[in-house]
Amino acid sequence: MTAALQPTVDVRRSGERYKTRLSWLDSKHSFSFSHHYDPQNTHHGLLLVNNDDIVTAGTGFETHPHQDMEIVTWVLQGSLVHQDSTGHSGLIYPGLAQRMSAGTGILHSEKNDSWRLQSVSPHTDPVHFVQMWVVPDEEGITPGYEQLEIDDALLHGGLVTVASGMDRHADASAIRIKNKYAGLHAARLNPGDSVLLPEAPFLHLFVPRGTVTLEESGKLEAGDSVRFTATGGQRITADEPAEILVWEMHATVKGW
Repeated sequence: MTAALQPTVDVRRSGERYKTRLSWLDSKHSFSFSHHYDPQNTHHGLLLVNNDDIVTAGTGFETHPHQDMEIVTWVLQGSLVHQDSTGHSGLIYPGLAQRMSAGTGILHSEKNDSWRLQSVSPHTDPVHFVQMWVVPDEEGITPGYEQLEIDDALLHGGLVTVASGMDRHADASAIRIKNKYAGLHAARLNPGDSVLLPEAPFLHLFVPRGTVTLEESGKLEAGDSVRFTATGGQRITADEPAEILVWEMHATVKGW
């Protein structure tokens, strides 16, 4: 498969993203989502959704369904309450990796109202998170949920595997997703820190906060992303405190 691919590095700027703005939500979409549809921008590799969301306090996504999708949520600031029809309920916060497998069908909600679980006074802080959807490599699986604290690993620097279904990450401290061709890595970078991107047929780099410099491509600011095809190995260096999310994918979606 990789022999037929041409090496490309496709930089997408923050301002180019689709936008959904409601009274309680500021959402920016890297790919076609909801009523924003572009047949030329439905996915990259196995990644179908990369939504950058800010939700005001006391609001959020009411109960809604999903099916046959691996959904990974990464909180940058604040906290998000997750509840689903399998009985899972919990708080997602920075440094906590979380995955929901929709499988045969699941209902869930995501709201910025953590005081309900903590028995404290309501707050006014927004929650900022990135939600990413990857297709599973098997349909009709039993719905599931997993979360894992990885904050300590992030403090040591470098790329940390957050979620993966790849065999090479079987022993890593990461949540598991139901696709053996995909893995998500994250890094928190201080000014001057650098990491090397993995090499893969498909990579997706997203900069949710801060400013970094990508070797051979220049400066990337918060909200910018890069779609790599048949390449990798470039160095990323932080110009200021920054965070990056990197999907490594060894297959692509068929029929989209």
